[in-house]
Amino acid sequence: MDWSKVGTAFFVMMSLTTTAGFVYDGDPYELIASVTFNLIATLLKLGSKKTLSAEMLATSLAADLHLIPALIFYEMGARTSLVIALAWGALIANIFSVIILLVETVLEAKEEEWW
Repeated sequence: MDWSKVGTAFFVMMSLTTTAGFVYDGDPYELIASVTFNLIATLLKLGSKKTLSAEMLATSLAADLHLIPALIFYEMGARTSLVIALAWGALIANIFSVIILLVETVLEAKEEEWW
């Protein structure tokens, strides 16, 4: 078992689920957790040299650039609808990140099967 894959997949999924939880419930602690998990997932994707690494990093950066302003706006007392809209953008980016992660896993499995 490759523990680096486990760690990356864990933080990608945690970012997705906590972002979905924030969109559903609006709890500020969930937004903080989502930002934290997403930043860790982004850092873990930085050194990857797989086939779809650039795409995975791009989705993570897109989610970061939605979640960080959402947290700042939430702390500033901005409109809740703006914060939720930004969280939705991060949620969509995280969904694409999970899809790319699944595609990468299938490609690696086929490559191992071929050898």
